[in-house]
Amino acid sequence: MAETRSTCPYCGVGCGVVIESEGERITGVRGDPDHPANAGRLCTKGSTLHLTAAPEVTAQARLLFPQRRPARGAEPQRIAWDAALDEAAGRFAAVVREHGPDAVGFYLSGQLLTEDYYVFNKLAKGLLGTNNLDTNSRLCMSSAVAGYKATLGADAPPACYEDIARAHCLFIAGSNTAWAHPILFRRIEDARRANPALKIVVVDPRRTDTCEIADLHLAIQPGTDVLLFHGMLHLMLWEGWTRPDYIAAHTHGFDALKAVVRDCTPARVAQACGIAQAELLHAARLFATSPATLSLYCMGLNQSSSGTDKNTALINLHLATAQIGRPGAGPFSLTGQPNAMGGREVGGLANLLPAHRELADPRHRAEVAALWGVPDVPARPGKSAVEMFRAAADGEIKALWIACTNPAQSLPDQATVRRALQRAEFVVVQEAFASTATCAFADLLLPAATWGEKNGTVTNSERRISRVRPAVPAPGEARADWRIARDLGRRLEARLGSRRGDGGTLFPYADAESVWNEHRETTRGRDLDITGLSYARLEQAPQQWPLPEGATRGRARLYEDGRFATPDGRARFVAAPYRPVAEERDARFPFALLTGRLRDQWHGMSRTGTLGRLFGHAPEPVVQMHPRDIARRGWREGELVRVTSRRGSVVLPLAAGAELGPCQVFVAMHWGAEVLAGRGPDGEPGAGVNALTTPVCCPISHQPELKHAAVRVERAELPWPLLAMAWLPPGEALALRERLRRLAEALPFASCVPFAAGGALQQAADAPAGVMLRAAAAEAPPDALLAQIESLLGLDGADTLRYADPRRGQRRAVRLRRDGVHAHVTGLLLAGDTRAEGWIRALLQDQLPAQAFGARLLSPQPDAPAGIAARGRTVCSCFGVGEAAIAERLAHCAGDDAARLAALQRTLRCGTNCGSCLPELRRMVRAAAPAEAIAESTTTTITLEP
Repeated sequence: MAETRSTCPYCGVGCGVVIESEGERITGVRGDPDHPANAGRLCTKGSTLHLTAAPEVTAQARLLFPQRRPARGAEPQRIAWDAALDEAAGRFAAVVREHGPDAVGFYLSGQLLTEDYYVFNKLAKGLLGTNNLDTNSRLCMSSAVAGYKATLGADAPPACYEDIARAHCLFIAGSNTAWAHPILFRRIEDARRANPALKIVVVDPRRTDTCEIADLHLAIQPGTDVLLFHGMLHLMLWEGWTRPDYIAAHTHGFDALKAVVRDCTPARVAQACGIAQAELLHAARLFATSPATLSLYCMGLNQSSSGTDKNTALINLHLATAQIGRPGAGPFSLTGQPNAMGGREVGGLANLLPAHRELADPRHRAEVAALWGVPDVPARPGKSAVEMFRAAADGEIKALWIACTNPAQSLPDQATVRRALQRAEFVVVQEAFASTATCAFADLLLPAATWGEKNGTVTNSERRISRVRPAVPAPGEARADWRIARDLGRRLEARLGSRRGDGGTLFPYADAESVWNEHRETTRGRDLDITGLSYARLEQAPQQWPLPEGATRGRARLYEDGRFATPDGRARFVAAPYRPVAEERDARFPFALLTGRLRDQWHGMSRTGTLGRLFGHAPEPVVQMHPRDIARRGWREGELVRVTSRRGSVVLPLAAGAELGPCQVFVAMHWGAEVLAGRGPDGEPGAGVNALTTPVCCPISHQPELKHAAVRVERAELPWPLLAMAWLPPGEALALRERLRRLAEALPFASCVPFAAGGALQQAADAPAGVMLRAAAAEAPPDALLAQIESLLGLDGADTLRYADPRRGQRRAVRLRRDGVHAHVTGLLLAGDTRAEGWIRALLQDQLPAQAFGARLLSPQPDAPAGIAARGRTVCSCFGVGEAAIAERLAHCAGDDAARLAALQRTLRCGTNCGSCLPELRRMVRAAAPAEAIAESTTTTITLEP
């Protein structure tokens, strides 16, 4: 067995991994104990990476060779690489000649490696002469970038992970760190254990798992962050908690900010934010008077129409209290993607140039032109992500190149996005996974290498550059992204001519290292200078920037000398007034839609969505609503509701969410058309949660307000339900699931997801793969459609029990597999009446003996037979431990909360691997009475009278 050190491809924590492989197959993964980001720890997603690279997943889910559609809507056909690249170059060159370079657009990804980004950026801005190159980092980090630049002068997080252990107060705003950055949250737990006096404040409209560790949770109204921060500063000024000496010596603009916050009185702020004045004062005191305050923030601040203002308002607090530039203190933006920072380093946004240069600065354009050897770099601003797709929908952009991202799932206002993909004359999708929603719109599909196959670098949230190394060759004909861009660039040079003064190529690269070396030279003398680094040095250990030539190590934290990355070295306060959300609730749209991440999924789920075990914690798409709002409307959990915004609608099952406030609903960001099928009232196929979200952007960062939209919620009135589930061979399940989803598109609602067995069954090497379809309609669909569903799930054989009542639209099928004296349910379909779901689903998913139930298996009765109980939602994904097992074990656990948690871990193993379930386990422990209390409550004392 071979071992290869690399980096996890999920969030921006940048965890090191050790990939185990045999020949051309990845067989295992574990955390790298020597990597400074994670010291050997991995979350549920990282610890299952090897399963997403299994041969059966690769064969079904990966794009393995170039394909071209002969016509829109037709099935793509395989072609050779040379033919594919020749066609792509020819089509793009023709558009540039006829309509100019701004008629093409490149939309890239924070999951690309730095080397990939660099070549694409040079191709667009250096060769074609367009700045229409943007990335999905625009959707997650551009407000943080704009905030840092406006206040501190550079896109450079000033803190590091070590500061978590050295902080005395953690101020977490707009980040469910426990789920979005689990390994970073483990550091927070460690810090609390080492220093029980550590104070933690969490600002979030929802009571997320991150709040479980908080001393103070400020459940503010959505979008009121700026007002909260201004209100805190108002109190700091009133109480004398600011640092006038630091402000005078190291900053500009404080008087203008004081004028803005003067009106942000405690009464006004508390009323608008929905918190108590005492809570506001407590938060201000903790932040200002702590010996060291570190803020951690993410999408709750960034994905907003006032995202830059939210970032600057928080940084204002750090500057006003001198909580910056020293151990344990500073504003620390948490990166959402594995290399969003690396992409920004090379200028991978429409307003940037390499090495943090500004496109709007003529000196910077001249520097880059000289570095690249071209006459000039275009001055005209490029289109940001939302602008680019709007321009394509309007016919302004004719050709789109989309690499390693899924705009047909992730961008807001999906109606416009899909119109753009349909109207563009030529769409290229360069992608590792064939199952993304965007692939369906591609004229040309190019197979890209992915994790475990790529060579290059990434930069994490703390400015640490790590190597990404290949453990196995890419499958089929998949190629490295930088190589695809290089070969396209050379072909475009042949058609449009070289722009280099010497007539040579702009793309001389032989390997990823040669690309990186050129990128390194662009950083010389810049704030992110890495001229002291090399691939050889990165082979020894990951390094933080800046690390200029001659330096022995990178800088852990910035601005320790009080000098900032501005022309005069002073930080700048930003006096931005509070603005409400782009769409406020009203009588027509009375609910605030909030979006966010799930613990075990990532982005559009092209990778995590291949594993049933990662669906255990959140098994299927739902919309959460406060229990009181559900009761007030006379609804019940599980029934279907239609969520509608001003742009579109989506049908989802209803679930209670006590963590929400009244008049709020929550839908996870991951649920797109890849999972949610069905057609809306207009007959158009569903587009998932982003059919609802608004394209309104922050005017500075151009980041859309994905976190909030005004919606209404109504009963869906789809009385005919269907549930179909089956165990399928792992080598066929993903392909069959995709066919099942396409079949279900004919229905008004459908969701199609994988599932896995629980407990020890999950760990079995030969475990089958589960597929579940939930659907609904106004009336029973044709029998032919149900027969097709049954056929795909293997419910059409002699081993299947059947019941049908066409008059009442009911149909049931249960497949049994004999195993000695036992029989097990291996597939089922309940149509027209699904009340028996609770217990018969448990028979299938837990593989319980079913031979004793006979005809009852076809009964619609909801009451479970004796001894059959659903295990509930999975809490621990690593070991498949469900709610029911935990509750049963807790009933026998004695002692305090710590002792009972330890007993759970000892007996069920939950919470002993990645730790992602620990916040929920602690909550369950607190909610359950200890065994001795249960015993006391059930003991009756009888006193006999004499």
